[in-house]
Amino acid sequence: MQQLERDLIVTQVETTREYEKNLGYFIIKRIIDVIGALCGILLLSPVMMIFAIWIKLDSKGPVFFAQNRVGQDGKLFKMYKFRSMCLDAEALIEKLKEKNEMSGPMFKIKEDPRITKVGKFIRNTSIDELPQLFNILNGEMSIVGPRPSLPKEVAQFTSFQKQRLIAKPGLTCYWQVRGRNDISFDEWMEMDVEYLTNRNTLVDIGLILKTVRVLFGDKGAR
Repeated sequence: MQQLERDLIVTQVETTREYEKNLGYFIIKRIIDVIGALCGILLLSPVMMIFAIWIKLDSKGPVFFAQNRVGQDGKLFKMYKFRSMCLDAEALIEKLKEKNEMSGPMFKIKEDPRITKVGKFIRNTSIDELPQLFNILNGEMSIVGPRPSLPKEVAQFTSFQKQRLIAKPGLTCYWQVRGRNDISFDEWMEMDVEYLTNRNTLVDIGLILKTVRVLFGDKGAR
C-alpha cells in the first residue's frame, strides 16, 4: 500500500509538470472532449433510449452499470456503462477465473456466460460504452486516453504500468484500434505508455477517426 501511495504521488507531480509544459494541448483536448461529448449525447440519445428499453426487457436489473475505476493521478470515480451482464456477474468471477484469457490482473473471456443476449451485441459494437460520454462531460474521462482500470487491477500494476495514471482515462487509445482481442496485457500497457510519450492533438484526432472506422467494421483500421 505504501508503494502504491508513493507511485501515485510521483504521477501527480509528473502530471503537474506535463500540464504546465503543454498547457495549449490540454486546453484544446478539453474543448474537443466537451464538444465531442455534447454532440455524441445529442445525436445518439435516440439510440441510447432504444437500447435502454431493450436492456430492461431482456433481463432483470438496472439499465446502467456503475463501477469504481481509477482515474488520473489515482483518483477514484464512478464509470458508467450500459449493463451487459447478469446481476450476479461480479460474484461469478471466482468460478470463472480458470478460464481467464487475459494475462496480468485483467479478467476477460470470449464466451463469457455472464453476458446477456443484448449485452453481447452492445459489447461487440461498443454501444455499452456510450454512457461514458457523461463521464467525459464531467471531466472524469477524455475521448482519447488509456482505459480506466479497476482498483484491484491497479494494485497489481508495476511502477512502469502505473505511468498510465498520468493521463486522464479515455474511451479509446492505441489498444482499441490495433486489435484489442489479440493483444496481451503487457503489450496493452506498453501501448498506453507509448501514447503518453507521443500524444498531441493530431495523434488524438487520428485515434478518434480510426476508432470510428473500427466501429463501422473496417478491419484494416484495427
